[in-house]
Amino acid sequence: MAEEDAMVEGGCLCGAVRYEAGGTPFHATFCHCRTCQMAAGAPLVAWVTFAAERFRWTKGSPTNFASSENVARGFCGSCGTTLTYDSSEHPDEIDIAAATLDNPAASPPGDHIWVRSRQPWMRCDDGLPEYQTRRE
Repeated sequence: MAEEDAMVEGGCLCGAVRYEAGGTPFHATFCHCRTCQMAAGAPLVAWVTFAAERFRWTKGSPTNFASSENVARGFCGSCGTTLTYDSSEHPDEIDIAAATLDNPAASPPGDHIWVRSRQPWMRCDDGLPEYQTRRE
């Protein structure tokens, strides 16, 4: 199967919400922004981006929260798992919380963004590029 035809699957902790995405993932990153920290209750969130047209919910549907003017964050309304980040500034893309993939090891992050918001007790010594805000 060609990589552009490959499908990945994933879902929430309780199994109520499932999805699939196809094509080549891009922009796999660790995000340290304060909004991600608050939404996930964690010091960072690993995201991987797919083309929105190749993404679909296969079981259930998420609850969405408008965390900022142009952003809807999808999460499971039953167990609270962070699932997606959807920005109207990038309507052709959808970010998936990498740890919700059935095989998260297949999409390792390639950098760190919003490190100016990194918690001082969070140490990152993986050698990946770091950006104070967005990727340049």
